[in-house]
Amino acid sequence: MRYERLAPDAIQGALRDVDGWSLSEQGDAITKEFSFDDFAQAFGFMTECAIIAEKMGHHPEWFNVYRRVDVKLTTHDVGGLTGHDLKLAAAMDQVAKRRV
Repeated sequence: MRYERLAPDAIQGALRDVDGWSLSEQGDAITKEFSFDDFAQAFGFMTECAIIAEKMGHHPEWFNVYRRVDVKLTTHDVGGLTGHDLKLAAAMDQVAKRRV
């Protein structure tokens, strides 16, 4: 599937629809730090998100230490953000809400 890179004004509007996500300094990705009660909660979050990402055919860049998961979303094929990134961000937010 081909994705269209979002224009800067569309990105700013879209960021209002996802909770706590920030635009990277380069403007080509969105990032968020998720914190959980413990490692098991963080790992469970990553597991559930991995299944969603696989079904979407869109995979996050992420990093986990103990109870924290740092996530970066971008669409490498277009060199920037697409609606696909925002859909995965919203899905990840929903998973996190169930774990807090």
